[in-house]
Amino acid sequence: MTHVVAEPCFDCKYTDCVVVCPVDCFYQGEQMLYIHPDECIDCEACVPECPVEAIFHEDNLPDQWKEYTKLNAEMAPQSPVITDKLEAKEGEQCVGRKK
Repeated sequence: MTHVVAEPCFDCKYTDCVVVCPVDCFYQGEQMLYIHPDECIDCEACVPECPVEAIFHEDNLPDQWKEYTKLNAEMAPQSPVITDKLEAKEGEQCVGRKK
């Protein structure tokens, strides 16, 4: 099992979550972050750090975002790893709730 970054991250790309990850399993895509399913250890350290509440355990992923499990698995290996907090990207399509 793994955690999944879902739609609320799309075009927002906050990176608060990456700095608390003990195994560096976050990867940076053009418009969102991804979690590598083979690297995530399910520690849940990232979940409370996400300002847009975009990270879910795959068993608790809302039905409307189920396709993000496959998207994370496909895109993480194609994207560069990210371990440092960067300035947030709040694009026009960012609709996530900010803390």
